[in-house]
Amino acid sequence: MGRRLISAVAGLLVLFLGSLAFNAASGQSRWPGPLDFVRTHPWVVLLLLVPLAVVGLWQSPQRERADVRPATHRLPPRNTAFTGREPALRELRKRLTSADGVAIQVVRGLGGVGKTQLAVEYAYRHLAKYRFVAFVDAEDPDLLATQFAALARELGLAETGSDGVIPGVYGKLVDRRPWLIIFDNGEKAGALAHALPSGDLAGHGHVIVTTRLSGWSDVLDLDVFTRPESVDLLVRRVPGMTPEVADRIAEQLGDLPLALEQAAGYMTFNHTAPGDYLALLTTRLDEMIARGEVTDRPSVVVATLWRMSVAELEPDSVRLLELCALLAPEPIPLDLFTPDVVDAAADPLRWDTTVGALAGLGLARRGDGTLLLHRLVQAAIRAAMPDVPGTRVDVTRALHAAVPHDVHGDPDAQPRWQVLLPHVLAATGDDPPAACAAETADLLRLASAFLLRIGDPKVALPLGDRALAIDETLDRPAETGFDLITLAQVHRDLGDPAQARDLAERALRLHESSLPANDPAIATDLATLARILRLLDDHAAALPLAERALRIDEAAHGPDDPYVSFDLVAVANIHVDLGDHATALPLIDRALAIRERVYAPDHLYVGYVLLFKAEVLQALHDPAATEYARRGARILHTQLGKDHPKTENAYALAGLRP
Repeated sequence: MGRRLISAVAGLLVLFLGSLAFNAASGQSRWPGPLDFVRTHPWVVLLLLVPLAVVGLWQSPQRERADVRPATHRLPPRNTAFTGREPALRELRKRLTSADGVAIQVVRGLGGVGKTQLAVEYAYRHLAKYRFVAFVDAEDPDLLATQFAALARELGLAETGSDGVIPGVYGKLVDRRPWLIIFDNGEKAGALAHALPSGDLAGHGHVIVTTRLSGWSDVLDLDVFTRPESVDLLVRRVPGMTPEVADRIAEQLGDLPLALEQAAGYMTFNHTAPGDYLALLTTRLDEMIARGEVTDRPSVVVATLWRMSVAELEPDSVRLLELCALLAPEPIPLDLFTPDVVDAAADPLRWDTTVGALAGLGLARRGDGTLLLHRLVQAAIRAAMPDVPGTRVDVTRALHAAVPHDVHGDPDAQPRWQVLLPHVLAATGDDPPAACAAETADLLRLASAFLLRIGDPKVALPLGDRALAIDETLDRPAETGFDLITLAQVHRDLGDPAQARDLAERALRLHESSLPANDPAIATDLATLARILRLLDDHAAALPLAERALRIDEAAHGPDDPYVSFDLVAVANIHVDLGDHATALPLIDRALAIRERVYAPDHLYVGYVLLFKAEVLQALHDPAATEYARRGARILHTQLGKDHPKTENAYALAGLRP
């Protein structure tokens, strides 16, 4: 109003001065004071006033339009702490204003990912571009007509029946174009279809629908924060927060925006030091997701965020969701769940809809044969789960049946274990229920053996120790021996052969007293002890143990079994240590032939034997050493990397650079 008054006064002044100048040009002779300039230079004054008048006339309606703020209906307050999302906001604007005329845009994402916050922030950023902005709660389709009735009153629409109120509102909005309506937390597309504009009405404004559900078209998928966005939010909101601690908190919360805001609210209200909060989060995540308030949504917490979605699930889907909640926040192979674990898995159609319901309601992401849950969805499900111990028994037994138990001999063990290892670690993280204590010990030992196989003995050690403690409590002598021999191998690779020898000798005594004399487990003990004695330079004691292990495995498995190849390499190594390369070479050739038949051409075990053969051939001054070294180097480079000592050794023998 003030700007329009000023514009009017300025216009009158222009007219007054212009009139005086015109009169002066017509011959007026006497003027008071400063206005005498107008008399003496009338054409100059007129030339100056013309552009001023044009600018004033052009700016006046522009200012008037800028002063008119758009009407809003139930638009939530702007989040002054809104963080990040710049690419998503740009993409949303681009899609809504694109040349192809798309006026309805769906923003889909996990609960708590910030879909509503994005839509509201978009509305405020582009408020000047619209003449009317409305916010509609779309979670209950039956209440849409009531909300549109309120919209109708806001627009001055005469009373109309419930069937006509929605088209009536859109008809009235034609006079308020362009307009924006946000439908927040929309259900399935079909349930909301009657409330969306259609035909010519769709081109007069923009619609944003936020939803967790699948089944929509024109979808903008909104993911969790990037890590820099998470860190930025925490550092700005929490006094004393460092980027390093913020990064670790964000990791624990899976970068979920609502959880980060909740964490900031908790720390601010309670004056909790960021490091102390991180410690609570690390040890008591399931409880912490129920604590802390978000400033503009005090009733919303992560712990209850997905409760309504879970209530919509059929029992089979609830069962699957609870099983997945006890696993890692990594892709879960669906073949883990057999009919013994989930009844629905027996019927392909029933199983497909059981899995699909979790993805459709936004509780999980479905991949090619996998299901992925956010870590906080899992925490919320665990916190509300009625029978965690019973479900954990089922998960542990399912994993026990799914993992390869022959970690070293099974050619397919490594890729399967790489997928299942995070889930094994998640399921065995706490003291087990008595009903699955034995399976837990087996899983811990097997996980330790796998980690040892891929070169991570430090991580393998505590798992092996836990397996041993459980089996000793359960009084399982054979399994205790397996734990001991695995730990012996771990300590050997950690550079403690004396400790490894004690463990291997204990394992051998235990197995010789509880198993048949030709049992393959005894062969494993003998071969392990022989390798340890080599490290202690006791080759005379090592050789008969390795040869005895070879005889047991040949009798138990046949001459072409992978375990026989390990024994052959063990015996060959001792002969090399004794300086007898000629005796070692045929043993290595046998081992290489077995592995090339059993394993893939680029398998690490093949690479190891190729390098071993190259070393022996070089000691025998055989020029063929170079070719075997080349072949081994290619495999070792791929499997271990160019900087691994064995890779470097292979390249050196081949006369090549990595």
